Amino acid sequence: MNTSESTKTYISVSLAMIFWSLTFVWFKIANEAIPSFSIVFLRLIISSIILLIASLFIKRLQRIAKEDIKWILLLAIFEPFLYFIGESQGLTVISSTLAAVVIGTIPLFVPVGAFIFFRERLSLLNVAGIILSFTGILIVVLNRSLTFNADPKGVMLLFLAVFSAVGYTLMVRKLVGKYNPFSLVAYQNIIGIFLFFPLVAVFEKESLFTVDFTGRSLVALICLAIFGSTFAFILYNYSIKNLGASRANIFTNIIPVLTAVFSYYILNEEMNFRKVTGIAVVLAGLLLSQLKKMK
Repeated sequence: MNTSESTKTYISVSLAMIFWSLTFVWFKIANEAIPSFSIVFLRLIISSIILLIASLFIKRLQRIAKEDIKWILLLAIFEPFLYFIGESQGLTVISSTLAAVVIGTIPLFVPVGAFIFFRERLSLLNVAGIILSFTGILIVVLNRSLTFNADPKGVMLLFLAVFSAVGYTLMVRKLVGKYNPFSLVAYQNIIGIFLFFPLVAVFEKESLFTVDFTGRSLVALICLAIFGSTFAFILYNYSIKNLGASRANIFTNIIPVLTAVFSYYILNEEMNFRKVTGIAVVLAGLLLSQLKKMK
């Protein structure tokens, strides 16, 4: 890469991390007025419209081969469907900072999934990083008496999102050789709309039509769709193209820290010594697992 291209790449990946960090805050704000499944449903609709309009101008939307339809469906089941069920429901009962800490462990478990399904070697650094990061999460969620200071159900739902993201990543690996990222994101979001529709119809039909959309919640919803589900993916895919997946993946380690800062200033979430220590330990585990890649 030349200097100009390098600058654009690092700006792109940094913006993607900022947008994804803010999604935890925007969800909390949107959820003040809008039910959780409805947030995801509307977010996917807005994002899909943006992507389809964009496809008319940039001509990047590819046709899916018949033999790959089942894999695209499985991709969408992992994410956005299962991932957003876990993340959205988890965020309703635990803080955005803790949610970001748990979600931030996704890069740790991708090598585990690759080992199970592709027989890729799992290094000692990967194992040590997982153990250290779990220790950091326990510091955040447990009191001195070893009782939860966060809803265990919420933490379990966030781990559903983590393992769904791992499945999604493995499916992307299978498909990315044939389809560009723009097409994969567009199709997964469109399929996600149909997957979430029954949940909204069964659990939130009445509340959705009686929602009192405040300016604050509406702006947060639009930001989730535009920046979280559209621009962040485009910018991140651009950075992967120039940096490679391993180097770009390292930047996701900063998401818990950025979310903690944004949550402190925007949502007035508590930032005590235990939480800061736990986040630091999680980040140490993440960085430990990435040392070989960084080198």
